[in-house]
Amino acid sequence: MKETIIKVQGMVCSGCENRVQNALKNIDGIENVVADHVAGTVTITSNGEVSENVMKEKIEDIGFEVKED
Repeated sequence: MKETIIKVQGMVCSGCENRVQNALKNIDGIENVVADHVAGTVTITSNGEVSENVMKEKIEDIGFEVKED
Protein backbone atom coordinates (compact mmCIF):
# COMPACT_ATOMS: atom_id res chain seq x y z
CA MET A 1 0.00 0.00 0.00
CA LYS A 2 1.09 3.53 -0.74
CA GLU A 3 0.08 6.63 1.24
CA THR A 4 -0.19 9.97 -0.54
CA ILE A 5 -0.90 13.30 1.15
CA ILE A 6 -2.26 16.12 -1.00
CA LYS A 7 -2.76 19.69 0.21
CA VAL A 8 -6.17 21.04 -0.78
CA GLN A 9 -7.52 24.57 -0.58
CA GLY A 10 -11.23 25.32 -0.42
CA MET A 11 -12.50 22.62 1.95
CA VAL A 12 -14.42 24.47 4.66
CA CYS A 13 -16.64 21.84 6.30
CA SER A 14 -17.32 18.14 6.73
CA GLY A 15 -19.53 18.26 3.62
CA CYS A 16 -16.48 19.29 1.60
CA GLU A 17 -14.52 16.43 3.12
CA ASN A 18 -17.26 13.99 2.10
CA ARG A 19 -17.30 15.30 -1.49
CA VAL A 20 -13.55 14.79 -1.82
CA GLN A 21 -13.60 11.38 -0.15
CA ASN A 22 -16.47 10.10 -2.29
CA ALA A 23 -14.91 11.36 -5.53
CA LEU A 24 -11.55 9.73 -4.83
CA LYS A 25 -12.98 6.45 -3.53
CA ASN A 26 -14.55 5.93 -6.97
CA ILE A 27 -11.08 5.61 -8.56
CA ASP A 28 -9.96 2.00 -9.05
CA GLY A 29 -6.97 1.21 -6.85
CA ILE A 30 -7.80 3.64 -4.04
CA GLU A 31 -8.42 1.80 -0.80
CA ASN A 32 -9.07 4.61 1.70
CA VAL A 33 -9.40 8.40 1.75
CA VAL A 34 -9.34 10.73 4.76
CA ALA A 35 -9.98 14.42 4.09
CA ASP A 36 -9.34 17.01 6.82
CA HIS A 37 -10.70 20.49 6.12
CA VAL A 38 -9.00 21.98 9.20
CA ALA A 39 -5.54 20.80 8.12
CA GLY A 40 -6.34 21.26 4.42
CA THR A 41 -5.11 17.79 3.54
CA VAL A 42 -6.33 14.61 1.92
CA THR A 43 -4.58 11.37 2.88
CA ILE A 44 -5.04 8.63 0.30
CA THR A 45 -4.14 4.96 0.66
CA SER A 46 -3.83 3.21 -2.69
CA ASN A 47 -2.40 0.09 -4.26
CA GLY A 48 0.41 2.23 -5.71
CA GLU A 49 -0.85 1.95 -9.27
CA VAL A 50 -2.88 5.18 -9.20
CA SER A 51 -1.03 8.26 -10.43
CA GLU A 52 -0.91 11.21 -8.04
CA ASN A 53 -1.84 13.41 -11.02
CA VAL A 54 -5.08 11.44 -11.48
CA MET A 55 -5.93 12.06 -7.81
CA LYS A 56 -5.18 15.78 -8.09
CA GLU A 57 -7.23 16.12 -11.28
CA LYS A 58 -10.23 14.46 -9.61
CA ILE A 59 -9.99 16.89 -6.66
CA GLU A 60 -9.85 19.86 -9.03
CA ASP A 61 -12.70 18.47 -11.15
CA ILE A 62 -15.07 18.75 -8.19
CA GLY A 63 -14.09 22.37 -7.50
CA PHE A 64 -11.21 22.37 -5.05
CA GLU A 65 -7.69 23.69 -5.55
CA VAL A 66 -4.65 21.47 -5.11
CA LYS A 67 -1.75 23.32 -3.49
CA GLU A 68 1.77 22.44 -4.53
CA ASP A 69 4.51 22.51 -1.91
